[in-house]
Amino acid sequence: MNCKRYSIPLVLRCPPSSCSRAFTRTLAGPLIDIAPRPGQTWPHDVLGHYDMILLNLFLCVIVTTVGFWILWGAEWPLVIAGWALVAGGFLWWRARSVAELWAWATLGLGLESFIWPILVMTQLKQVSETPSDEELGTILSAVVFGLFSSVFWISFSYGLFKRAWKSTSGSASITTSDGKTSRPAKRNKAG
Repeated sequence: MNCKRYSIPLVLRCPPSSCSRAFTRTLAGPLIDIAPRPGQTWPHDVLGHYDMILLNLFLCVIVTTVGFWILWGAEWPLVIAGWALVAGGFLWWRARSVAELWAWATLGLGLESFIWPILVMTQLKQVSETPSDEELGTILSAVVFGLFSSVFWISFSYGLFKRAWKSTSGSASITTSDGKTSRPAKRNKAG
């Protein structure tokens, strides 16, 4: 069977040795497998689950280290390298999936964003006892931007944690062989 063109703006091409199952998922249509072999998910099995976790671990460490570097500046490169090692070790120890990796990384970004206005205020307090108008503007922008971004990153990490723990705890839905999802019937409350 040849690879087909579908109504979505994407043309999928499968490896030449396995064009027998080259299908796609349309927006309103059923789930159709695009993997070259039955039971294989595409493209996750190209790299493998372990490789995907390592790739995302590396990306999460870069993201949290850049946030730490922005927070503390480039004055202490050994401290920043130590942070990268500590963050990488923590993420390796705690996360069992890609969703958990990003949940912990975004929680770290949220905490870094929350600490940033406090750090700016303490640095400006050390310079002078009474801040000038320019320093007050810097404090105001740090507080507004820091609190806004910390709320965003912490709520984003909450959603990722909720998603990751929901998928690892075993959901109540059961996927059948034809791709349909069946859920247990809800009980009606009496009275």
